Parts: sequence; C-alpha cells; structure tokens
Amino acid sequence: MMKRDFLTLNDLDPSEVPTLFARAAALKSARRRGAVETSLEGRVLGMIFEKASTRTRVSFEVGMFELGGHAVFLSSEGSQIARGEPIQDTARVLGGYCHGIVIRTFGQHRAETLARYAPVPVINGLTDLHHPCQVLADLFTVGERLGRHIAGVKYAWIGDGNNMANSWINAAALLGLDLVLACPVGFDPDAGILAAARALQKKTGRGSVRLVREPREAADGADVISTDVWASMGQEEEADARRTAFAGYCVDSPLLAQAAPGAIVLHCLPAHRGEEIAAEVLDGPSSAVWQQAENRLHVQKAVLELILGRGPAGSSP
Repeated sequence: MMKRDFLTLNDLDPSEVPTLFARAAALKSARRRGAVETSLEGRVLGMIFEKASTRTRVSFEVGMFELGGHAVFLSSEGSQIARGEPIQDTARVLGGYCHGIVIRTFGQHRAETLARYAPVPVINGLTDLHHPCQVLADLFTVGERLGRHIAGVKYAWIGDGNNMANSWINAAALLGLDLVLACPVGFDPDAGILAAARALQKKTGRGSVRLVREPREAADGADVISTDVWASMGQEEEADARRTAFAGYCVDSPLLAQAAPGAIVLHCLPAHRGEEIAAEVLDGPSSAVWQQAENRLHVQKAVLELILGRGPAGSSP
C-alpha cells in the first residue's frame, strides 16, 4: 500500500470528512465508557517538535497510547536536528524505526521535505502556513455544538491571516463552507491559498470566501466566530506593533452580539484574555473552546487510524 501524508486539508477527499467525524464520535463515546481500542497496536509514531506545544503533543501521545500504539517524542534541542542534521536524513532514519511521523515546525517546506524522504506517512502537527489537525477538530466541534451540517453554517475568522486562517480557507473550499475573514491591512491570509480556494469554489459552486477589514462585518450573522493570538510563535518581537495593528479586532461581547443567535466562539489556544478575545467571551456560555481543545484528541485518533492505515477509519485492516 502506498504511504499517505496529511500535510494540508487538501490531502483529504471531501467524502472522507464525514467518515472521520463519525469515527471520532465513536472513539469519544468509547473513551467515556472506558472501552479499550487497539486499532494501532504495535504501531509507533515519531514526533518531531521544533515548536513548543501543549495540545498537539499531548493529544497525539495520548491518542497513540489509547489506540494501543506508542509515541516517541523528539525536540530539536534533544536530537541531532539541533546540531544541523538535515531533515531528509532524519526522515530516512525515523522512517526505519516508526510507522508514521508527526512534525510541528516553522516552514511548510520542512514538513514537505520530511514527507518526501520519509518512507512512512507524515502528519502536519502545525507549520507557519497550515494547521490542518486543529481545523478538523474545530469543524467536528461545530457539528457537535450546533447539531447541524457543517456546510450549512456561517463562519467568521477575526484576526491574523495566519496558519489557522489558511486552513480555514482550505476547509471552506474543500467542504463548501461560507467563510468571511476580517484581517487588518498587511495581515492577509496567503494569497495563493485564497486564490486556489476561490477557484475551486467557483468550479464546484459550493461555498464562498470573503476577506474584509471590519470585524463587525465578518461577525454579522455568523454562527461560528474563530480567532487566534495576534503574534504567533516566532513573532514575539512583533507583539507591540501587532497590538496596534489589531486594535478593534478583539472578540468581545459587543462583537459577539453581531453574530447569529446561539453563535459559538472558537480559539485554538493559548489565549491572551483582553487582547484577541475578552475573558467574558472565552469563559462564557458561547465559548466552545474547551470542547474544541478536547476534540483534538478524538479527531486526531481518527486521523491516525486513517493515515497509518489501520482500524475503522484506515484503508487496511
């Protein structure tokens, strides 16, 4: 069987997403019942983390353990990567030890190079350009929380045109979603990703992606409002300048009041209360953030089964 990588949401077929979500729901239910799953028994996941992590690392490690497999964590500082070993050499070596690799890194090219040289599947745990695992968990959460088909929901993104915004754009194109992004001038999503999404939506006739400057315009009538920190990892020196540029982009109660009745708010965490999101929103009844964070585990377990090729979500028994 040919190996399969998961580097962006475009690596999925739209028909696979409902199957993934059904499996994630089954795994979530099984966990709460205390049922034991062993679909990845004997499988090992190598984990290369060149960026700090809480949710991504823990959810992948716990997910492998709960499916009967094992995860091996490598930080750049604790491996030969910090001493300049090329990523392609690391790919070949880990591919001989592990059945799959997840990477959390800076440039998308590093994930792509790893996938090119690794003889086993590679999963993108986050790059500066994409965060596909997070947006899958977000969409699963939307379906749970709103009880509606995810394509019948209006989505708003408020803030930086970062990796999360890019993956939301990919999701909109893949699944026919209606998405409005509000980003300040100079902080737009990737132009190529935006153009490709619009071209695909024009071809399929499903969904829309709009880019606006006013947060209230994006939030107007939205069922889901998503945001993220204004300065991502590696941009800390820009934090002060970004606070100025993003003035007025805080997801607060007045902005939430523009949304549809029963709207929910998402944030991939960590959050800066009082900056990109108000404390009363993050910790309030409209917040689905903690449910969203938990769902990283369940959705990634389904992704692991699919990509590593075992279990109900995978392509082989």
